[in-house]
Amino acid sequence: MKIISVSDLNGYIKQKIDSDMFLRNIWVRGEISNFKHHSSGHMYFTLKDKSGAIRCVMFRSKNGSLPFPPRDGMAVIARGYVTVYERDGQYQLYVEEMHQQGIGALYVAFLQLKEKLEKEGLFDRDRKKPLPAFPGKIGVVTSPTGAAVRDIINVITRRFPQVQIVLIPVAVQGDEAPRQIAEGIKTANSLGGLDVLIVGRGGGSIEELWAFNTEIVARGIAGSLIPVVSAVGHETDFTIADFVADMRAPTPSAAAEMVVPDCNELMKTLVSLQQRMAAGMNNSLTSLHLRLARAVESPVMTRPMDGIYRKMQDLDYLVRRLHQTAVIYLNNRQNSLSLQISRLDDLSPLATLKRGYSLCLDDGGKVIRNVSRVSPGDKVEIVIHDGVIDCTVERVKEGEYGKK
Repeated sequence: MKIISVSDLNGYIKQKIDSDMFLRNIWVRGEISNFKHHSSGHMYFTLKDKSGAIRCVMFRSKNGSLPFPPRDGMAVIARGYVTVYERDGQYQLYVEEMHQQGIGALYVAFLQLKEKLEKEGLFDRDRKKPLPAFPGKIGVVTSPTGAAVRDIINVITRRFPQVQIVLIPVAVQGDEAPRQIAEGIKTANSLGGLDVLIVGRGGGSIEELWAFNTEIVARGIAGSLIPVVSAVGHETDFTIADFVADMRAPTPSAAAEMVVPDCNELMKTLVSLQQRMAAGMNNSLTSLHLRLARAVESPVMTRPMDGIYRKMQDLDYLVRRLHQTAVIYLNNRQNSLSLQISRLDDLSPLATLKRGYSLCLDDGGKVIRNVSRVSPGDKVEIVIHDGVIDCTVERVKEGEYGKK
């Protein structure tokens, strides 16, 4: 019995495949899946059809002239050769030339559902719910055995150990996965007390992530009353769930970082704020002490009566001004009154009498203005400036005084 090593077996199989002329230059039609463009520049992906798949690699020296960017779901024809990667015992297609043939069936379904849900408004920004700043309880809808759940739990407990994590275990790939994920979201909403929900899984091919491209999962996320963070695959993977969710995380670990703050950073922030508050209070107190010192040394405090004395002087000045103004006003009024009295005196009948004029009154005391009012024998009074003369009319002469 001959026993050989694994390396020898892989080498033997590689030699057999390399000697097959058909496999040295072959064209293969398929749909790209699980595409990765490595930082080295090499491209790694799977070509598949309805019943089979083959791993492929296209080195940087060959893919530099590609006229299109490959992506998952794209239908292509690729030319290359088949050989064995001895380390893994895996046969692969080493692609040297590739042409785009069309869009694969899964990608078409993805675009159709995306367009339908977008028209219904499930992707609208105004329906997105904000994430709580400090959640108390976080729900995680994912596989209980995958690396994603471990990453989520590790990140959350490291960043914010006070939070409670509730795991809702579901299948994340396979025929039952879409229904279980949708039911898991519904269960999370019925539990009560959850502040935010992480829904997702680790990376994989487009087929492995397909549960998150289904309508039932999309509507389950859209109907959640709890804010949902979609954490599906790697940073380059996009699913329908990412568009419907309230927030999209590039990886499950990134989702965990999104939903909880870092308690160490919070403590640093609190310490910084405390220091700033203390410094602000010290500055305010220092400023107030300086103001108080200036106030104590001000003239108002050292000679408080100075202001009162100034006001008293001002009051005395105003009183003097008021008295002076009143005297001037009274003198002016008195002079004016004297002038008016003098004018009235000039117009007085008594002043006229003093100038030698007299009044002639009848026995009724009425002024006799013409001679027709008296007759010889009537009694009259002659009023002069210093008395009254009683007279009897002897005769009456008509005509103007002084005319014959």
